[in-house]
Amino acid sequence: MQQPTKVLTVNELADYLRVHRSTIYRLLKKGLLPGFKIGSDWRFNVEIIDEWRMKQGEVILNDDKEIKGN
Repeated sequence: MQQPTKVLTVNELADYLRVHRSTIYRLLKKGLLPGFKIGSDWRFNVEIIDEWRMKQGEVILNDDKEIKGN
């Protein structure tokens, strides 16, 4: 039997990413953080957040390579 997908609240995501809640809301406002709303409350799929985190690292590495001219 497949495990249900873990879903986080804003507070749980802030703890998970070790950032302030306002950072989460700022990223949501800019459309930079994958999440979904249930009523007026935001929720976040942990698997999608982990994929997003990995992509953020790739963007930083690629930008760094372009700056160095590699």
